[in-house]
Amino acid sequence: MTLDGTNTWLIASNNPDDGLIVVDPGPLLPEHLDAVAAHGRCAGILLTHHHHDHSEGLARFADQTGATLVNPAAGASLRHGDLTITTIATPGHTADSVSFHVDGDEPAVFTGDTILGRGSTSVLWPDGDLGDYLDSLATLRDLGPIPVLPGHGPHRPDCFAAADGYLKHRLARLDQVRAAIAEGADTPSRIVRVVYADVDRSLWPAAERTILAQLAYLRARDGEHIPDPDGWVSS
Repeated sequence: MTLDGTNTWLIASNNPDDGLIVVDPGPLLPEHLDAVAAHGRCAGILLTHHHHDHSEGLARFADQTGATLVNPAAGASLRHGDLTITTIATPGHTADSVSFHVDGDEPAVFTGDTILGRGSTSVLWPDGDLGDYLDSLATLRDLGPIPVLPGHGPHRPDCFAAADGYLKHRLARLDQVRAAIAEGADTPSRIVRVVYADVDRSLWPAAERTILAQLAYLRARDGEHIPDPDGWVSS
């Protein structure tokens, strides 16, 4: 689920005296937090969302470095030397997911789990909301061809291409879910067997929760002939 593990990113201005902004300290792994702290003075911490693989080490890292969480509100910015870091609300993977756009000589966007370095992310109902997620992808696509620095996996060179590919993939999955229901699939697990037959079976439990998010989205748009995820128990 975390690919190669969680990425912790360090944002440095052109002036070393400004220190570093740390994005997602990660899980509570002392050796990892020590390695991050060893890179230099931490001037602040940014967090993309609450999941423990991104946030569990936050309290220890803050105690260790004296740094604090400095997330600007959605749409607001902070200055870090010659850089401007702006929070973009990108809910969907979780309700509290945000991304951070850095404007400077080398612009980039830190996307947490909204866009991963490879593969697709999970939208796990009920905290995950597919409608919000599709809107967030459209927002990120509008940033154009800047690098994506994700919460897991390698960087992606083009945010527009990554977000656009994710949108097309999600819409294709929705068509597959519609078709599976029309053909008689009547539980999340049965839909998973049809729609996610190409996905490793170890990921099917998470896929079932993704199916519930898809059902909630489709029910709101296609009508009551789509089963209500609130009353659908996996079997």
